[in-house]
Amino acid sequence: MNANLLRRGMNLWPPFLGAGITVEHISKDFRHAKVGLKHGLLNRNIIGVHFGGSLFAMTDPFFMMMVSQNIGKGYIVWDQAAKIEFLKPGQGKVHANFEITQEQLDDIISSAESGDKVLKDFVVDVKDQKGDVVARITKTLYIRKKIKKS
Repeated sequence: MNANLLRRGMNLWPPFLGAGITVEHISKDFRHAKVGLKHGLLNRNIIGVHFGGSLFAMTDPFFMMMVSQNIGKGYIVWDQAAKIEFLKPGQGKVHANFEITQEQLDDIISSAESGDKVLKDFVVDVKDQKGDVVARITKTLYIRKKIKKS
């Protein structure tokens, strides 16, 4: 999969486009991604700060996509659970920087070798323009090695 084409396509995806979410960067190796969210009339809540659903949506597919691109087609990778903590009202443009390491990937592959499911947590902070954390999202991925049919 071409990271740049995926980024462009995601920026045209209606749930991101309508919410003001922009995928600013996906690295060629799918280990880093940066996503931004503009503060506008269509994504603010009743008190005028970022709508929590938009903050959550901007983080939704990235860890699953990044892990699956790095461990290959021999594994099932799904979002199993997610949690969001709202730490500060979000105003202005906010960003989320996603990163996965080789150590995390090696741990997943090693843990999944037996064929048992692996539940792995990934955390990303959504930060405002000052660098303050607005929200912290924990995504739990379900990973299992595919069973080869004989």
